[in-house]
Amino acid sequence: MTSVGFLGLGRMGANMSARLIEHVDHLLAHDISHAAVQSIVGQGAQGAASAKGLGDACEIVFLSLPTPAVVREAVLGPDGVAAGKKVRLICDLSTSGPLLAQELAAGLGEKGIASVDAPVSGGIRGAREGTLAIMAGGPEDAYEQVRPLLEQLGKPFYMGETPGAGQTMKLVNNLLSLTAIAVTAEGMAMGIKAGLDPARMIEVLNSGTGANSATRDKWPRAVLPRSFDFGFAAALSLKDTKLLLDEAQAMKVPMPIGQIVENLLSRTLATYGGDADFTEVAKVVEEAAGLDPEREG
Repeated sequence: MTSVGFLGLGRMGANMSARLIEHVDHLLAHDISHAAVQSIVGQGAQGAASAKGLGDACEIVFLSLPTPAVVREAVLGPDGVAAGKKVRLICDLSTSGPLLAQELAAGLGEKGIASVDAPVSGGIRGAREGTLAIMAGGPEDAYEQVRPLLEQLGKPFYMGETPGAGQTMKLVNNLLSLTAIAVTAEGMAMGIKAGLDPARMIEVLNSGTGANSATRDKWPRAVLPRSFDFGFAAALSLKDTKLLLDEAQAMKVPMPIGQIVENLLSRTLATYGGDADFTEVAKVVEEAAGLDPEREG
């Protein structure tokens, strides 16, 4: 494999792209942050001046970008990747929703460019350690072209030929993950108000049937120490939840629990600002229960 492109060097993209450097002849990277580009160049990649520059130089380009609107412009815009002369396959690692995946597949297909949607789950640690769960949709032959590289990022799961199949699976995954955070916050708030030790509560939950991704990982790492620095923004969680609810409404699938999660995330952002970590949902629940969310321990 010769030159591979990577667009988007945020907290996830920087770690994922770094894992690809040793597995391609040349990794070209671009981001609106000059510092982010310089960082990956220092690890052995080459910088590209623009998204189109990646498309001009690379047959395969990966994306890791924050919102559907940014993905759309970065791919299909006049200076997007698809305007490049060499690109033949674009793989979107972002959580940008099934509708956009379908739009990209149609728009890229007109240009003879294959499209694979492959959103990831596992957070910054998973991106750094190569343990992400990767949910891929799109033509199987295109998926097979990128599968060896996806395997450097984690464990890929092929969800089918339908554009957006990977995105749908990611939205379902996020619903369960965020619901676990919300319901764990409620249970923990009740126990703490009753005088139970929160660390012992987590120990018990993880030994019993109440164990979930929040009790195993998020509470020990970010909530019990009151650091709330797990590394995933509440704003992005809200974006993902809104994508889920929009898709569910179009499919006529009721999502009452999803709506509760959306409300909690909205309250978290309103209370703690746009830079809030998604684990700060716990503080919103605690405050509603009459606890001091700014307490220590």
